[in-house]
Amino acid sequence: MSHHWGYDSNNGPDSWVHNFPIAHGHRQSPIDIVPGKAPHDAKLKPLMLKYDPSTSLNITNNGHSIQVNFADDSDKSTLTGGPLSGVYRLKQFHFHWGSADDRGSEHTVAGTKYPAELHLVHWHTKYSSFNEAVKHHNGLAVVGVFLQIGNENPSLQKVLDTFNAIRSKDKTTSFENFNPATLLPDQLDYWTYNGSLTTPPLLECVTWIVCKQAISVSSEQMDKFRSLLFSAEGEDECYMVNNYRPPQPLKGRHVHASFK
Repeated sequence: MSHHWGYDSNNGPDSWVHNFPIAHGHRQSPIDIVPGKAPHDAKLKPLMLKYDPSTSLNITNNGHSIQVNFADDSDKSTLTGGPLSGVYRLKQFHFHWGSADDRGSEHTVAGTKYPAELHLVHWHTKYSSFNEAVKHHNGLAVVGVFLQIGNENPSLQKVLDTFNAIRSKDKTTSFENFNPATLLPDQLDYWTYNGSLTTPPLLECVTWIVCKQAISVSSEQMDKFRSLLFSAEGEDECYMVNNYRPPQPLKGRHVHASFK
């Protein structure tokens, strides 16, 4: 990225528009989902997520979040159905979270904030690569899953167990044979709308699919997220918290629900 951006007061979401004018565009994400204004759309199909654990490669601290990367050179791990036409391949998943359990999610539901949000990022296979898909209207499909405080989540714990190895920015460690389907809620009812990347370059290329049902995370597990660092090894330690963009104006867009 040619411009330095982050989540501090001097380089956070309010300042992104200076280097990325599309930040004030017409289909920016995230949004506040108001269930009463998100009608059921009978044309929406069930989500079909087919993930192969063998495509899981590694996990990295990129200085903004932690990200699990997948091999995307075949149709082994894909998303189809829902509001989508065609096949979308899984590229990566990452999280956004807060400094306390009362905030951290990017999307909100009727103003309610969750402590964290998982994003599973997919790209349309009619394009030659992820980077090509990013340049096109609806070239990406992102599934958003809320985390809410409850029981410890054993599948999530497998991700957290890598954190000591990737505590600092630019650290990567192998993360193989992980099935991201284990991080999905039991019920895949969802809301959908046309939006954008929630980090620079904020391109308006995303079909958002936000799951209604949250998955559980314990307070102790959330503390583990907050032990990560924005900073690289040798720099002053800066804890990775509040790495989320606030909801953006809807600007005439419509949100639809897959459920009544």
